[in-house]
Amino acid sequence: MTPNDLTLSRLPSPLGDLLLVSDAEGRLWASEYADLEERLHRLLARRIGAHALKPGAAPALAAQALEAYFSGEVEALGAIPIRLNGTGFQNKAWAALREIPAGRPVSYAEQAARLGDAKAARAVGGANRQNPYNLVAPCHRVVGYSGALTGYAGGLERKTWLLEHEGEHACSRLI
Repeated sequence: MTPNDLTLSRLPSPLGDLLLVSDAEGRLWASEYADLEERLHRLLARRIGAHALKPGAAPALAAQALEAYFSGEVEALGAIPIRLNGTGFQNKAWAALREIPAGRPVSYAEQAARLGDAKAARAVGGANRQNPYNLVAPCHRVVGYSGALTGYAGGLERKTWLLEHEGEHACSRLI
């Protein structure tokens, strides 16, 4: 698989169109809001170098999971396969994001503790800022120590929407 074998697809969402970069096996290499396409290319270039994306259909599994997520099945994102290709620490941080249950945000320190070093909160924040898998590696589930909403490339309005959406639907599953 070379960076030139990747497909760029667009899916609608309640938060604006999503861009998905995937390989022939259906694994995501990146995802981002369409209005942040420049960020998507910048993050890809840092990780894989020069790349050309051909337009194409979204992988069926990713499209189905995203539709289910926005319909209220907030754990559906875990079904989407991703291709981790950051640094060793970034890969660990991004994989850990996928283990945070919907509707139960954690702090940066808690995410760092899950990685084995509670003092690595700043490093976790740095890895999360470089997260190329918006929604799919849900960095929106990480909040400040006091519970304050902090940093999200998609904007705090989207982060608020996502946390409220997940909180509403995750809580309804517990009843």
